[in-house]
Amino acid sequence: MRRDRYTTVAIVLHWLIAAAILFQMQLPWRFHGLKTPEAFALIQLHKSVGITILVLSLARLGWRLANPPPPEPEGLTVWEVWLSKIVHWGLYGLMIGMPITGWIMVSTSKTGIPTVLWGAMPWPHVPGFAAMAPAGREAWNSVAHEGHELLGWGFYVLIGLHVAGALKHQLFGRDEPVLARMAPGAKAGRWLEPRLALIALGVIAAIGGAWLIHPRPPASAPMPPPPAAPVAAPMTPVAPPEAAPLKAPAEPLFSVSKWNLAKGSTLGFSTSWGGQALEGRFDQWTADIAFSPEALDRSHVKVSIDLASVATGDPQRDVALPGADFFDVAEHPKAVFTADRFEATGPNRYVAHGKLTLRGATKSVRLPFTLKIDGDKARMSGVTTLDRTAFGVGQGEWQATDQIPAQVTVKVQLTATR
Repeated sequence: MRRDRYTTVAIVLHWLIAAAILFQMQLPWRFHGLKTPEAFALIQLHKSVGITILVLSLARLGWRLANPPPPEPEGLTVWEVWLSKIVHWGLYGLMIGMPITGWIMVSTSKTGIPTVLWGAMPWPHVPGFAAMAPAGREAWNSVAHEGHELLGWGFYVLIGLHVAGALKHQLFGRDEPVLARMAPGAKAGRWLEPRLALIALGVIAAIGGAWLIHPRPPASAPMPPPPAAPVAAPMTPVAPPEAAPLKAPAEPLFSVSKWNLAKGSTLGFSTSWGGQALEGRFDQWTADIAFSPEALDRSHVKVSIDLASVATGDPQRDVALPGADFFDVAEHPKAVFTADRFEATGPNRYVAHGKLTLRGATKSVRLPFTLKIDGDKARMSGVTTLDRTAFGVGQGEWQATDQIPAQVTVKVQLTATR
């Protein structure tokens, strides 16, 4: 018996993929050229939709190969049949090629941001690219980017031909039941075809939904207190020198106390991204502290920060920050702050004058702080601002300060024991 329409599975997959493609094609117009939190969220949504289209398209192709489509209507000319085949197979190539080139772009990106489908299921990078030399990844990224863009414009051409052909046969070919093959029950030649109206509504819904949806931007609210910072190893005591036969020089009136970090110490920062507050912290850092209010001239501090331990509340952003565009952990894994000059500015108030080395750049830093010492326990709180651009934090497209300001606030809350 002659079959005059596609199978139910093929029909369902066709319309699901069509809706996803129409939705997907709108998203780049919304996030192109923007570096806002919403643009970041839209890009993650774009990745999720793209991989979903890839999976559905492979399923559709497999089903088509196992279940050949119905023959073309008898009223079609030879050139119409061949054009239909070219457009159909061209669309298959685009439906599979577009997500694959996008997948390669993500896998070879300098930022290395992972793909988490729909915010829940991790999706791996394309195998093999992680071990590739930077120059090779950059070349692949460039090729994939160009290919992705060209295939995108190809979608507009082939979808236009596909829709034009379907409308031509539906509206002007009473003996060419083409639409009915994918929309069972449609009557060729009928302009007021209900199924055609439903398809039009679906198109409007898919396109409109892409412009109306506002995915949740990356987390930026203050996070719960982090685990205790690692405790620096105590200084090894130095044995006092043996008494000299001559008169020893006078001992300092006050000694400098050595302090170890205790539970509850935090090192964080705050800035904004596209007008939205962003707070983060470093979970791994150590401090070598020798400080006494009575011996400021002999006090000194050294803080070493593991930049890869940055946490801002969004896993994908936290993968990007250690990359070459920001902290460049591969070349500069640690930031180091040292200070050996302190001044008192009031009761329990001080200023540490030191230097910060970050991304290979060393700059002078002034850190005002308050300090309360109660027996063998001390509590310190300090706040200062840094110019991220002075240290090269933010390369390429992130050098601009229109979305992420140059000034970043650094906050330290420290509890220590003598």
